[in-house]
Amino acid sequence: MKVHIITVGDEILIGQTIDTNSAWMGQQLNLVGAEVVEITTVSDSREAILSSIKKGFSNADIVLMTGGLGPTKDDITKKTIADFFGEGMTFHEETFARLTKLFAKFGVTIQEAHKVQCMMPNNATIINNDMGTAPGMWFEYGEKVMVSMPGVPYEMKWLMENGVIPRLKEKFKSQPIVHRTIMTAGTGESRLAKAVEDLEENLPAHIKLAFLPSLGTVKLRLTARGDNEAKLNQELDLLKAQFIERISKYVYGFDDEKLEEALGKVLKEKGLTLGTAESCTGGYIAHRITSISGSSAYFWGSVVSYDNSVKMNSLGVKVETLEAHGAVSEQTVKEMVAGAITSLGVDVAIATSGIMGPTGGTDEKPIGTIWVAVGNKNEVKTHMLSLTKSRSKNIEYTGNFALNFMRKFLKER
Repeated sequence: MKVHIITVGDEILIGQTIDTNSAWMGQQLNLVGAEVVEITTVSDSREAILSSIKKGFSNADIVLMTGGLGPTKDDITKKTIADFFGEGMTFHEETFARLTKLFAKFGVTIQEAHKVQCMMPNNATIINNDMGTAPGMWFEYGEKVMVSMPGVPYEMKWLMENGVIPRLKEKFKSQPIVHRTIMTAGTGESRLAKAVEDLEENLPAHIKLAFLPSLGTVKLRLTARGDNEAKLNQELDLLKAQFIERISKYVYGFDDEKLEEALGKVLKEKGLTLGTAESCTGGYIAHRITSISGSSAYFWGSVVSYDNSVKMNSLGVKVETLEAHGAVSEQTVKEMVAGAITSLGVDVAIATSGIMGPTGGTDEKPIGTIWVAVGNKNEVKTHMLSLTKSRSKNIEYTGNFALNFMRKFLKER
């Protein structure tokens, strides 16, 4: 089954809102064997919406649309869809009853705009939305289907998971697609490609390899299509093992596992506690670690020592070290690790200090100079990064590097 995704909204076109809906829908549709052939973003205008629907039906079996279903006057999607199908609008009593009950619960008075929101195209099959006020709408167009959903991400996701995907699986037969994803860190895409070059060249026609790089990490995704899902899984398991054997020193996890998850597993296995001493990353690494449920079992805290006074008073960095070498130095991050272990009472610690940019660099220490240290009370390892002038990229890359640096430090001991 081929799918065309349409997102409606001027706010997306002008960059005020990022379209995360399409990416998420693409992932979920791929898991059920659907092929996304095109993603279109259009303005809140009747002409643009009509044109996108026509194009969607011309190149796909399924058109999925998000946005433009609110109670305000600029939300014209429903009326435009009705016009496309040559249908009128009907007041949907069930939706109105649901809204009335919902608003009463929160002490909200029903407004005329909410009643307008209950007007639905005559040919729409309503999919109740338990996460919001606007329901989803399912339309049949010959053998093809169109579904209109709210643009609010958590509402769209609920409708897709509970109403749309189950219906699509019933109506359309799809060829199985299976994946294996190998997560790596510590090297680049080209080096990985070279290491597995012969394996990639000998892949059968129905199996493809994709390299998906990001800042400091690379995913290797094996994708197989065919009629026998059990056989595809066997093939991919065998290939996955062969690829891992080639690049094992860079592999930290599988199936979109995050570096902070992988590090947490190692800490739990070894029964160790971790703390961070962060200057240039400003608590970003601690945030990443604590975003994982259960991290309290191994993460005890962080000292965000952005100013040198905090480095000295909270982490015990010597004034002589700062005067002789500066805050951005190997000597300073070593003392930050030791200070974090002592002040936080942890077994191991990560420390960062650098110049994230886009200002603040010198000839001796240009923007993107970052020192990272990891260690325990007996040993500290350090590494200097030379990154870009982009502050946000430098922070993200440093976070990925530091998490993987600590993971490798622990695995080697």
